[in-house]
Amino acid sequence: MTQNNRPTALIMIFGATGDLARRKLYPSLYRLFTKGKLDRFAVVGVARRSLTNEEFQDNVKESIGSHDHLDESKMDEFASKFYYHSHDVTDSESYSVLKGLAAELDSHYRLDGNRIFYLAMAPEFFGTIAEHLKKDGLTDVEGFKRLVIEKPFGHDLESAKVLNRQIRKAFPENEIYRIDHYLGKEMVQNIEVIRFANSIFEPLWNNRFISNIQITSSEVLGVEERGRYYETSGALRDMVQNHMLQMVALLAMEPPIRLTTEEIRSEKVRVFRALRTVEGSDVNSYFVRGQYGKGKINESDVPAYREQEMVDEASNTETFVAGKLMIDNFRWAGVPFYIRTGKRMEVKSTKIVVEFKEMPMDLYNRQEGSVSPNLLVIHIQPEEGITLHLNAKKGQHSGSTPVKLSYANKGIDGLNTPEAYEKLLYDCLRGDATNFTHWDEVALSWSFVDNISEVWENEKEASFPNYESGSMGPDAAEQLLEKDGFFWWPVTNLDVDKC
Repeated sequence: MTQNNRPTALIMIFGATGDLARRKLYPSLYRLFTKGKLDRFAVVGVARRSLTNEEFQDNVKESIGSHDHLDESKMDEFASKFYYHSHDVTDSESYSVLKGLAAELDSHYRLDGNRIFYLAMAPEFFGTIAEHLKKDGLTDVEGFKRLVIEKPFGHDLESAKVLNRQIRKAFPENEIYRIDHYLGKEMVQNIEVIRFANSIFEPLWNNRFISNIQITSSEVLGVEERGRYYETSGALRDMVQNHMLQMVALLAMEPPIRLTTEEIRSEKVRVFRALRTVEGSDVNSYFVRGQYGKGKINESDVPAYREQEMVDEASNTETFVAGKLMIDNFRWAGVPFYIRTGKRMEVKSTKIVVEFKEMPMDLYNRQEGSVSPNLLVIHIQPEEGITLHLNAKKGQHSGSTPVKLSYANKGIDGLNTPEAYEKLLYDCLRGDATNFTHWDEVALSWSFVDNISEVWENEKEASFPNYESGSMGPDAAEQLLEKDGFFWWPVTNLDVDKC
């Protein structure tokens, strides 16, 4: 598909008064605008609330007013391109009015019939909206049309299939852009570059030289006001099914023939197909779940998960997951990929640690203590960068000392910042679906995760809470690695800023 570096489109945002639109989408579109990456465009905000265009534009200006890179001279021009439509997602008459507004704006701004429909609202409405867009004529355009969907895409494989069938009635697969904001982060996108553009890494990127790979994504926050959603989701569905498995796929995939959307997706799908199925009695040997109890965060007492608003006081929902993934192919046979993710943990951090095997004959270990293993650490948040842990001579002694070679991206705020959405929105506008998830990836990841959730849901009496707020999770997560002769590398000691 030909990609336009200065795209033109009418962007319809369903859920325009919601938190995602205010915190992420409007600031991201504004940054694209100030950087000259948006050509002719207009935005229609769609939501139930009654607002005038002026009130909506004021809300947009307020949402971008606290962000960096603010150019006040351009703010009014940017906001003037925003229009509001009070909408009932189940009413065809409401879509008819929206269609008329869209046609008027398309003509006024010369948008060439290009349309992006961004569903930034509750997932139960995704299918309904997609069907109405088709039935009520909003997809009958001369230019391109694209549907952007936030997670979660379904609750399990069966519900995901139902949703996919609904959406595919209105949009073919190549017009569906399923957002995973992790895939918009600079260092996640850098995984492919680190591997495929550096000859010192790719020849070693296999089971001959790598002993294990660890992926940690920890949060300090609890579920806060998301208790109702989290009770039906849990960490397994909220984090593992999408973000964590996507990072595993990028780390494990074979080099694509070409750097095209289709070839990269094909290699990621091959990884998902090679994931060893974990089911039945094996689940609790390969996976650990946890739920946070009371504790201290920044010297302040915080409540247990079961004490949070909208949470069942006897809830068995997991707020922590650790697991061992095995990829049964020639490159990775025997190498465990360890993942862990949780809320109310010691630090906010997302890191990938690639641990290389020890030297076959450790000369320095015989002289002055043990030699540290070589590590490649990819820092995703809160800092962004790369650290390579090596051994070198230092000082008068004849032994070796660990040293770090480090590169840092400074001034990046953290995960799920507008920068990630800025990149993904720009990709969508240009028609580049590389960093969005394909249905095949969604289906295979749900198939893998459903086996685990089925076992856990049938174990009604989980020993929760089993880790204290402010810790790095339950003891069983440490034991998961210990039985293989490994340990979790402490993320706080691997900070790029401390190198």
